[in-house]
Amino acid sequence: MTAVNEADAGTLPRAAAAGAKPIPIWQRRSFYRYGFLIVILALWELLGPLVNPIFFSYPSKIAVAFVQLTLSGELIHYMMQSLEVLGLGLGAAILIGIPLAVLMARVRPVDWALDLPINALYSTPMVALVPILVLWFGIYLQAKVLVVFLFAVFPILINTYQGVRECDKNMIEVARSFRSSEWRMWQDVLLPFALPYIAAGIRLAIGRGLVGMVIAEFYTTISGLGFMITRYANIFEMDKTFVPVILLMFLGVTLTAGLKWVERRIAPWSRADT
Repeated sequence: MTAVNEADAGTLPRAAAAGAKPIPIWQRRSFYRYGFLIVILALWELLGPLVNPIFFSYPSKIAVAFVQLTLSGELIHYMMQSLEVLGLGLGAAILIGIPLAVLMARVRPVDWALDLPINALYSTPMVALVPILVLWFGIYLQAKVLVVFLFAVFPILINTYQGVRECDKNMIEVARSFRSSEWRMWQDVLLPFALPYIAAGIRLAIGRGLVGMVIAEFYTTISGLGFMITRYANIFEMDKTFVPVILLMFLGVTLTAGLKWVERRIAPWSRADT
């Protein structure tokens, strides 16, 4: 095997990596990432008891409240209600947003969608729409699923549209030269090329969907983690109020990381780990 072949096979980089010196721990990104988190938690634990417990809490007390709510089954009960709303709303946004975006890009391109500010869709007008939806559809599951859908569908729609519109025209011409049908064009060219954009849109939709879910539960106040936040905040039990808040943060991080893992498996060309 020549040196060129060895380089192509990746043997030379592996050998260089084997002989390289280990990176000092203080030069690693993880050192600052987790070190900063540990410092914040330590300061929070030290300074938290000095604040009036009616308005604040601290990590050890929140951990005790988390164990109590988990053992009583209350946290699991309300978390499953919220996950049902999030799953239905996000699933509907994916099933409707992706095909609609492909149709918009292939049938009737609308270039203004590329410049549409996504954050503007979740400002005061969108939040103000929630009471109207609750008024129309009630305070039960349908209204909350619709709110999550509206919060989640636009990132998926816009990112998928952009991915399809930026597909390499040479690839499309090659598919046409082989007499590819429109369905085969979607399956073999458009969707694989747009997959990184779709995954990015879904990652944005997860965060937006969690926000929409909590807002909907604030207005209905009968179920879910949003209900727990409102309930314990109203009686000034701040340790229990922080439990669903931290759980929502954990859900957002976990779902996003899980999506990146799936993306690396089904689309390794998308560089989902960057």
